[in-house]
Amino acid sequence: MVWVAVVAALVVVCVIRPNVSLMKEIDWRTLGTLFLMLTVLEGFKKEKIFNPIIRLAGKIKSGVGLGLFLVFAVFFTSMFVTNDVSLIIFVPLTIFLFRAANKEKYILPILAMQNIAAIRGSLLMPFGSPQNLFIFGQSGVSVWHFVGYMAPLCAISGVLLVLFVIILFSKNIKQKTDIPVYAYPADSLEDNTPKRLTYLFLFLIVIWMIVSRFAAWYYIALMILVTVIIFDPKVLLKTDYLLIITFFCFFVFSSTIASSEKVAGFLQKVVAGREYWTSILLSQVISNVPAAIVLYPFAVNKGALLYGLDSAGLVSIIGSLASVINYRIYVREYPKGGLKFLGVFEIVSLAFFALVVAPGYFISLKPI
Repeated sequence: MVWVAVVAALVVVCVIRPNVSLMKEIDWRTLGTLFLMLTVLEGFKKEKIFNPIIRLAGKIKSGVGLGLFLVFAVFFTSMFVTNDVSLIIFVPLTIFLFRAANKEKYILPILAMQNIAAIRGSLLMPFGSPQNLFIFGQSGVSVWHFVGYMAPLCAISGVLLVLFVIILFSKNIKQKTDIPVYAYPADSLEDNTPKRLTYLFLFLIVIWMIVSRFAAWYYIALMILVTVIIFDPKVLLKTDYLLIITFFCFFVFSSTIASSEKVAGFLQKVVAGREYWTSILLSQVISNVPAAIVLYPFAVNKGALLYGLDSAGLVSIIGSLASVINYRIYVREYPKGGLKFLGVFEIVSLAFFALVVAPGYFISLKPI
């Protein structure tokens, strides 16, 4: 994806020859906010801030209960810590727990549902995914309006996920898990408390900066950066700079083609009024995050664009970068299981997509 972004940016710059105002057209606020969010969330992972939530799984003795817990842990945490981070936290745990319970047959269906949970849970909040962060920043709507607009999709998805998990365990709804105690993390929340509290504080500041649209955001960014350098400089080495580079290159691509009246006019005719479907289709080629940046300047109904982007990950693994992360975690544990993962992923995701695609389209006819 990075190479696609770099090549696309270089080609369009060479062909269209952008003017000197190109750098002003790039959304530096989104890039800076994304950097801060990714860095702080790396601190979350490093300090295992979610271990108390993980240990709650130890109190669940039924298979269906554990399945619901693991799916909805992803669903709700993805609203606040982005969908990819939520999967990184809970997918390895899911594999480990079902292995420990000697019920590996449930791993792939649960991972597919967690993928759906990450995509559909994260759509509720402006900071749940990079595409939400970008479009919220551009739209100018309040956070409450944004949440209210996305709530119907989130609620429908939550109900369907409950039904999917129950159907999975329906043949033996009362089965027990019998997971040994060693399967759960034992370290306490008090360990390394100063760093954990620091990251929680920085996370709240980033959320406030996004929601308030604080004009002098760069001062906040500098303060957070200095704090991380002082408290935990090594975490900066783990920040996902490839995603930031991908964003930057697609900003260059989108801004450059928008500066050409002929190209912009053609794309506006193609995209306007078809935002929902074009975003789903383009995401299957370049993923939903780059598709958001490319299509936004030509979209009239920004809500339909957002609904489409947040549904694209249900069609194929390419539709969302979070899905690719899910796949990579699984194949590290099962090197020969890639095709099996894709098969189960497509069956479960397309079944879910078939149920939500029409409601999503009709709800999106009302602009955000």
